[in-house]
Amino acid sequence: MMKAMVHATRSGISGLQLGTSPAKPVNKGEVQVRLKSAGLNHRDLFVMSARSSNDAPLILGSDGAGIITQIDKEVKGFKIGDEVIIHPTLGWPTASEVPEVPDIVGGPTDGTLAEYITLPADNILPKPSHLTWEEAGVLSLSALTAYRALFTRGKLKPGEHVLIPGIGGGVATYAMLFAVAAEAKVTVTSRSEAKRAQAMQLGAFHALDSYTDWHIGDHAPSVDLIMDSIGQAMFNQYLDVLRPGGRVVMYGASSGDQLQLPIRAIFFPQISMLGTSMGSREEFIQMLEWIERHQIKPVVDRIYPLEETTLAFERMQQGKQFGNIAIHIS
Repeated sequence: MMKAMVHATRSGISGLQLGTSPAKPVNKGEVQVRLKSAGLNHRDLFVMSARSSNDAPLILGSDGAGIITQIDKEVKGFKIGDEVIIHPTLGWPTASEVPEVPDIVGGPTDGTLAEYITLPADNILPKPSHLTWEEAGVLSLSALTAYRALFTRGKLKPGEHVLIPGIGGGVATYAMLFAVAAEAKVTVTSRSEAKRAQAMQLGAFHALDSYTDWHIGDHAPSVDLIMDSIGQAMFNQYLDVLRPGGRVVMYGASSGDQLQLPIRAIFFPQISMLGTSMGSREEFIQMLEWIERHQIKPVVDRIYPLEETTLAFERMQQGKQFGNIAIHIS
């Protein structure tokens, strides 16, 4: 038996309890990892809120890193003792083969908020050597989402101007770090003065209050690419600052799904609206190569022990974090 944070009996964070669960045996093509660290995502909150007392117990968590403890004899390229990182999307090998709804570690399958996890060998890769366990443990899902949004879907080029509303969350923070490394000009927004200041320290060119005028410099639209996780509350403001031919990449809808748009404001300036979610194994490998080439380190907001995971989720739910929240698994 292993220790794990198990969600059961009721919806929301209150259904999360520290318990025990049998470690899954290693089957054909699989690897067992002794987890050293894990990370939280807003997706975990959505999963918990959608579950009910009728659902089977589930171990949450899509991010993690650890050491291989068991390995199927048919698996090549790994050995017991290797330090690895979890690739969280299941059955999505290449960027162009987009599944209707990608399956994710931590729902529908058991996730990383546990002492052990057993996964197909395709879902583990070598841990980047420049990262600590906690940094590697918070990398996977948010960084993969940001990488696909910026580069596969957004086609970001050096010198372009990127707007990232709502800086502080995991995906937005990775998007800022990646865009700075790509030699783009990055503007972020936040209601929090402290978060705006921290973004400037990490390389943002501008940091604006979310509820002020977003025109930057002159009064002409100046943004090439917007990374949108907010949805309806901010979307019409995007049209005021996008250049003709600009792009909006949508990967979330924290303020709601429904949009009312002036259609002419889309087709006359030829704005592209692009959706994205998670990413493929191919892009995960590219993302790891990118962070190693640029020696990018995740921004770790706080580190909690596994036993205090509920407190960690409460911090995330209140929107207090900047970057990712790590869980140390002793």
